[in-house]
Amino acid sequence: MRAMVLAAPGTALVAEDRPDPFPGPGEVRVKVTACGVCRTDLHVVDGDLAPHRAAIVPGHEVVGRVDAVGEGVVEPALGARVGVAWLGHTCGHCPYCESGAENLCDAQLFTGWDRDGGFSTHVIADAAFTVPLDGLDLDDVAAAPLMCAGLIGWRSLVKAGEGRVLGLYGFGAAAHILAQVARWQGRRVYAFTRPGDVEAQAFARSLGCVWAGGSDALPPEPLDAAILFAPVGDLVPQALKAVRKGGRVVCGGIHMSDIPSFPYRLLWQEREVVSVANLTRADARDFLAVAAEAKPHVETRVYPLDQANRALDDLRAGRFSGAAVLVP
Repeated sequence: MRAMVLAAPGTALVAEDRPDPFPGPGEVRVKVTACGVCRTDLHVVDGDLAPHRAAIVPGHEVVGRVDAVGEGVVEPALGARVGVAWLGHTCGHCPYCESGAENLCDAQLFTGWDRDGGFSTHVIADAAFTVPLDGLDLDDVAAAPLMCAGLIGWRSLVKAGEGRVLGLYGFGAAAHILAQVARWQGRRVYAFTRPGDVEAQAFARSLGCVWAGGSDALPPEPLDAAILFAPVGDLVPQALKAVRKGGRVVCGGIHMSDIPSFPYRLLWQEREVVSVANLTRADARDFLAVAAEAKPHVETRVYPLDQANRALDDLRAGRFSGAAVLVP
């Protein structure tokens, strides 16, 4: 198999040829056909997230076909089209798991952080944590970003509540999918981009956002809720300024720069700041059912696997709209 390996945080990925792995009990091997490049991958590569394992293969927006199964695996079957997402394993018996909050399990393993991920031609996955995709009417490249950008976006939207006026800060892979889902639900969506990024603002408006402007601006009307995908702590007080009384600010990323101090009056009147941590398998079931109805267009830029470093650089610099996807 071919894999792009992170030897040490802050260094470029290195292409390696490795023996094909074989799945253990309860595992499957997936032949990768597409893998999205997520901002969390960037945080792993850049060292914003402390390494969990040496020589890790990043990538957790994986789509492919099961080409080997381990002992005891009935589903997914050989040949099944599946996704492999960020949450790769949980204990299944702690209070979090038993209460439906497996995203908070203390014994979690994450794809591309604890377990080798999809910047490769093959990946080993816990069979119980694969996502069935045979019924999804999207090709593999378009489906890949749904495995994190889509799922985390969906969990963030659920956390945001039922408000009809929604702000999205950071209009990248997650926001461009979520904006379309929220519009399908009948919400008014306001997009906040890097100040002066007129291309991203035009892209947001093309997807149905009623307004698009810089993240330093206030929207024309108070927001019921705001979701932050940009990992910029300075945006938390800015978003609090933009939401109405009783509004909510949802922080959708796993990493964010420090939140600066801000006056209590921004939080007063029952405004809330909440975070989203990881995702659950229930999120995948719920979101894919919605996506089948909403049919969001997934904007992608495709790179060969060996150009993973270029894809990461382009993501870091904001050189494209939508999502980057690696194809072996």
